[in-house]
Amino acid sequence: MKRYLESLIAADLAKKMVFIGGPRQVGKTTLAKNIASNYAQTTYLNWDSRSDKKAILESTFAGGTQLVIYDEIHKYRDWKNHLKGVFDTRQDDFSILVTGSARLDLYQKGGDSLLGRYFYYRLHPLSIAELLGKPYAREVAPSFTKNLPPALWQDLITFGGFPELYNSKDQRDLKRWHHDREKRLIQEDIRDVSNIRDLSTLEILATLLPDRVGSMFSLNALTEDLKVTHKTLAHWMDTLEQMYFCYRIYPFQHSQLKSLRKEPKVYLWDYTGIEDVGAKYENIVANHLLKYVHYLTDVYGIAADLYFLRDREQREVDFCVVADGKVEFIAEVKAKKSPISAHLSYFKEKLLVKNAYQLVFDSGIDEEQGGIRQMSAEIFLTSLV
Repeated sequence: MKRYLESLIAADLAKKMVFIGGPRQVGKTTLAKNIASNYAQTTYLNWDSRSDKKAILESTFAGGTQLVIYDEIHKYRDWKNHLKGVFDTRQDDFSILVTGSARLDLYQKGGDSLLGRYFYYRLHPLSIAELLGKPYAREVAPSFTKNLPPALWQDLITFGGFPELYNSKDQRDLKRWHHDREKRLIQEDIRDVSNIRDLSTLEILATLLPDRVGSMFSLNALTEDLKVTHKTLAHWMDTLEQMYFCYRIYPFQHSQLKSLRKEPKVYLWDYTGIEDVGAKYENIVANHLLKYVHYLTDVYGIAADLYFLRDREQREVDFCVVADGKVEFIAEVKAKKSPISAHLSYFKEKLLVKNAYQLVFDSGIDEEQGGIRQMSAEIFLTSLV
């Protein structure tokens, strides 16, 4: 499958370095090698390989190289200075593509800045629009696809959007993959790039997060469970987020809203281990929306972000998408078709939001009531990326 970012990255490589971040096993290396197939000579270097590590440090490239791919180079302490030196001296000789399972725009901030020398893309798991091969264009009004292949949506719910698992569609592989991915993330990736020593307790934290998906996330409550300080737990959560294990969304701050609480909600990049059905459904929608706002930022340069709505009267709506300071739409997730949420109606009027959706996991639903569109989640999500 040609991934949704491939042509965009290929075009940007002619201008600057391109960084691709994303979760472990989301398809970064495969994407990079697909792009490399368009070049006559490519040098692929992985920091985890002893021989490649030597070539990286010595800046040794095959003759006639047109593209250099650095994989997991963020594990090298001085990686930013190294790339800056290579780019500044060799940018006319070859293009540079960098991939990593950490947030390359934030991780290890030390060293000279690479600002202005690279484009940054975040590669997400497969989504319903990508599986349909549906292109997204910002200048075109959103369109919804209603005649979906029957198994596509159910397979995405069951096996998630990581390519290997989605393509295999095997429950036994899913359980083994899920266990192995979590272990390797903590015991290898985080160990290699952080100073965290208590990896066993960090692993316990990771196992607790699926039960907290979609609810208000309190660090104070977890410090008591894990017997660690608030500062330590905050650092661990930042690390898990930087390594694309989880992400947090925060309440939208607006002059019309009076909110006393600023705690975030937490979601997982891999939702297949979430047992609560309602939380899993909410996480699936969250992942699609996060992919959408990241696409707006990475491709169009739009300051886009994902929030939720909550005020001091405990009124809450699951999601609020903001682009360039304006609320683009708000959405509430329900397991089944139901009366329109009073909170959704309230916030639509309070914030003067044009587009509000109640997304349900029943199939074939698309109706409007009081200016709010209730529709099946799989139909709505086809309009995104």
